[in-house]
Amino acid sequence: MSQPASTTTRKPKAADRPKGKKGRVRSTPKGRRVDPAALAQVLELLGDTPRRRDLLIEHLHKIQDRYGHLSAAHLVALASEMKMAMAEVYEVATFYHHFDVVKEGDTAPPAVTVRVCDSIACELAGSHALLERLPALLGQGVRVLHAPCVGRCETAPVAVVGQNPIPLATVDQVTAEVKAGHVAHPAAGDASPHAHAVTPGHVDYAAYRAGGGYVLAAACLGGQKSRDEVVAVMENSGLRGLGGAGFPAGRKWKLVAAEPAPRLMAINIDEGEPGTFKDRFYLERDPHRFIEGALIAAWAVGIEGVYIYLRDEYHGCRAILQQEIAALQADPPCPLPAIHLRRGAGAYICGEESSMIESIEGKRGEPRLRPPYVAQVGLFGRPTLEHNMETLHWVRAILENGPEWFVGHGRHGRKGLRSFSVSGRVKKPGVHLAPAGITLRELVDEYCGGMLDGHELYGYLPGGASGGILPASKADVPLDFDTLNEYGCFIGSAAIVVLSNHDTAAGAARNVMKFFADESCGQCTPCRVGTVKALDLMGDKRWNAPLLQELSQAMMDASICGLGQAAPNPVLTVLKYFPKEVE
Repeated sequence: MSQPASTTTRKPKAADRPKGKKGRVRSTPKGRRVDPAALAQVLELLGDTPRRRDLLIEHLHKIQDRYGHLSAAHLVALASEMKMAMAEVYEVATFYHHFDVVKEGDTAPPAVTVRVCDSIACELAGSHALLERLPALLGQGVRVLHAPCVGRCETAPVAVVGQNPIPLATVDQVTAEVKAGHVAHPAAGDASPHAHAVTPGHVDYAAYRAGGGYVLAAACLGGQKSRDEVVAVMENSGLRGLGGAGFPAGRKWKLVAAEPAPRLMAINIDEGEPGTFKDRFYLERDPHRFIEGALIAAWAVGIEGVYIYLRDEYHGCRAILQQEIAALQADPPCPLPAIHLRRGAGAYICGEESSMIESIEGKRGEPRLRPPYVAQVGLFGRPTLEHNMETLHWVRAILENGPEWFVGHGRHGRKGLRSFSVSGRVKKPGVHLAPAGITLRELVDEYCGGMLDGHELYGYLPGGASGGILPASKADVPLDFDTLNEYGCFIGSAAIVVLSNHDTAAGAARNVMKFFADESCGQCTPCRVGTVKALDLMGDKRWNAPLLQELSQAMMDASICGLGQAAPNPVLTVLKYFPKEVE
């Protein structure tokens, strides 16, 4: 019979100790030592939260929020506490734009960071002037950075001081905000007074319940409706995914429900496509509507846990969701699945579903090769129902009013409603709910108040940065899924950027290609190298059309995900519809 191991502690022999060069005995283990002070600070921040691998990004945010950067000492301490390799922690921290990793011996960044959006809508509105003037005015104690789209295109140009967005930003406004010290504290879930000023009052839990909210969800979970009945209504409504891909929602529910349990749900609110801000618009006003849609979808599909992935730029929305989810859980109208709110860290690629899932799991947000699809092998290896927030926003209205109500809207042979994020040279930019199939000309005239005074329609981006660019002569094409394909464009998330005779399509294309080059995750060569090479070629007054077309084809054929596959669309449409600009 085996004997229990001895509990006697013996003194290690020299032969047992780590060896250094030439066989010399090391006094300490090889590798970075954990600084006791840094470890104490990390332990204080983490408290009693789990040390699971999938919470790595959440824990990195805690450190970044408290200290304004990620020091080497803190990263070593976090890796030790989470029992992870330092390399794993470092490669995740350096992947995301909003984490400031400071190496040993380097200087920490200034306490205040001002990010100025230079994506297409803000560039049209003059953000370059802010970027040129602010560094000298704010001084060395403030860092001024270029930023990709921050999701507030209707109030361009936009600057963000700390976590506080400044709409219609001017040099004087940004300077005053910095001097006033209005910097939000995300770790505490606070929004500064300025952040509250740009977040309109929302329908809270009590008001939503008083207006009939969650009655439908309670009826579903209470057995008053059948899963087959609800899924059939969703299929008959023709609702398609409103994040850009347009996959039929009801069919997706059936596909995931047919996979073995346990199943999970991932809700995508990363919304990083330049020109898109509809999800933020609905979140700031009626957050429980999409949450109720998520509960119904979770019940219909047999979901055990719901993960909400919210982009880091939406600080005010995060505060709202934290408050409203807590209120829902404190007084639930029906049994609830586990609901987890996860925070992005600045990476456009995480809008792609598999990249988002990688990020939720605490990893670099790099797209997965498919198959398998996330409906089969998704979050934590389980079948996953992935939805854009706005898709779930419409579930309650469709089930209450019937599929005919939703299908009854539409123009030019199309069916349904679309939330158009409109920015650029129009009098009334913003989110406009309009019939599917409406034309750009109708949208501008009927919903946007027409073009700005002194501006004539020249062209437009029908689907954000990746949807291509069309000339004014194509302003009567119905805007919907599939209607733009023959023109080399797509509607995507219905982000419309309107150009006028004061702009050039080539300039707009250069802007979005710079965005793609900055946001490529770097995993695949066609996208990583192709976007940079295309941007370089587009810098010439006369474009090398044959070479750009060859490069574009290689990117479309060989890129892993939609970023590289769609990045050439603006290039190709400029060559096709605006050749005089680049000849």
